Amino acid sequence: MATPKTAIATHDASKPAETESLPSLVGRLGEDVMQLFDTKLSLLKVEIKEEANAYARGAVALALGGIVAAVGFALLNVAIAFGVSTLFSETTLSQPARYALGFVLTGLFYLVIGAIVVLATKSRLAKQAIVPNRTVEELRKDKQWLKNEL
Repeated sequence: MATPKTAIATHDASKPAETESLPSLVGRLGEDVMQLFDTKLSLLKVEIKEEANAYARGAVALALGGIVAAVGFALLNVAIAFGVSTLFSETTLSQPARYALGFVLTGLFYLVIGAIVVLATKSRLAKQAIVPNRTVEELRKDKQWLKNEL
């Protein structure tokens, strides 16, 4: 996992802090605050990139799994539809009508199962946190630190 590099603020150590002028102290404070925000922004970028990569890997896995499952379901669906159509062999329906009825009933069954899977996956993804928690926590700490210092 990549982490943002934190830069260390440098200032002229030969000058004692008591003799520095107010404008130079304010300038150094401004530089330090900008450096802090740059570091926090870098952390946010890394965290968002990690989340995007996790979603991309999940999407690819879902797509590949969906393709394999679709082929399997298609073959299984045909076999089951022909099997269901044999249940209507004692009726006065024609052979094409029995096949059609078998395919319709099998298709409805798979439609219900597919809807259940899609709703369950949607619910699971909705629970996924989108907020970059580490960045938010760092910003809270910085806010508290700034309150205490100022």
